[in-house]
Amino acid sequence: MITITEITAITTTTVDTAVVSGRSLLRLMSWLSPAFPLGGFAYSGGLERAVEDGLLKDAAGLRAWLSSGLAQGFLWNDALLLCESHRCGADADRIAEMAALAAALAGSRERHAETLALGSAFVAAAAAWPAPVLGELPGNIALPVAFGAVASAHAISLEAACQGYLHAQIAQSVSAAIRLSICGQVAGVEVLSGLEDAILAAASRAAQSGLDDLGGCTFTADVCTLRHETQRSRLFRS
Repeated sequence: MITITEITAITTTTVDTAVVSGRSLLRLMSWLSPAFPLGGFAYSGGLERAVEDGLLKDAAGLRAWLSSGLAQGFLWNDALLLCESHRCGADADRIAEMAALAAALAGSRERHAETLALGSAFVAAAAAWPAPVLGELPGNIALPVAFGAVASAHAISLEAACQGYLHAQIAQSVSAAIRLSICGQVAGVEVLSGLEDAILAAASRAAQSGLDDLGGCTFTADVCTLRHETQRSRLFRS
């Protein structure tokens, strides 16, 4: 027979778990909010150059572009780096190795500057939620590495962190596309909605993959990030 004390203990544990889960969700939502002080609105990830070169003209093209990025572009690599960093826990040496790898994988000067600037901004802002891991992170750190390590420290599950991160990156790209007049807001939201399955699939695959699966073949997107460096008139830094 279960005693009153045991029932109380079970109830307390259930409530505590719910509180932890709720706090984790709120933190994830805060970190991925457009209001979080990262400055991601200043970057387009090569989209601006693709528009300049006439490669992207409408919502259908935008969806195809982003789908490729999720499956085999820098977003796929970001997802893998995030998952591996999440598994590092508070291991400073492993996190440093992941940070160095992420920086080396940046395909252009602007992409390198972007991921390091956003990573450093994320770490600085995330200090509002103190965690020992923050003291283990290197000074220059790519965004997916910082995000994975900090999410792990706050008991946010690996797959949930990856799903949220990829959704935020896609949403940011859609926002950039709207400002570049590729599509309107309604069409942009339809692109975001239409990519839900692709985001979930990429996050699930990344959670079950390792560093041996790093790599990409979105050559046009990579060239656009390089060509953007010499573009004179522009709205974005990448």
